[in-house]
Amino acid sequence: MSDDTLNGAEQAAGPAFTVEKVYIKDVSFEAPGTPQVFNEAGQPQLQMNLNQRVQRLNETAFEVVLGVTLTCTVADKTAYLAEVQQAGVFGLTGFDDQTLDAMLGTHCPNVLYPYARQAVSDLISAGGFPPFLLQPINFDALYAEGLRQRAQQGGLADTEAVGNA
Repeated sequence: MSDDTLNGAEQAAGPAFTVEKVYIKDVSFEAPGTPQVFNEAGQPQLQMNLNQRVQRLNETAFEVVLGVTLTCTVADKTAYLAEVQQAGVFGLTGFDDQTLDAMLGTHCPNVLYPYARQAVSDLISAGGFPPFLLQPINFDALYAEGLRQRAQQGGLADTEAVGNA
């Protein structure tokens, strides 16, 4: 048997990532001040919140839900509130725990974000407001910050445990 055949078999048994399904899990749009808000003068203020949930479905499948909430206020009145829970089922096999955590925290949200971005944009336009396109997000940087915070909290927990001893 040639070395090429062995290398091919080893590669096939290596880590694998698949996108099984992408779907909207929940969506909401509210425009409580319409139609008066359309005549409000002032600069709109936008606030965006992101969140992510991961659920293990079986040994190799994970559901990742990326939540995007966009709130627009004009003159301290809510013009609109758009919420999208964009979800996907991902197959991940052959990853060590640290790489698996990184894949779920960076790669999966990178796959989901364009879908969530389009859904938010469509909701806002359908609500009668000017088109709005969410800016790209660096999920690698967000993940790194989350790791830093977890490490810091772990360090604080260790310090507190020592202080209580």
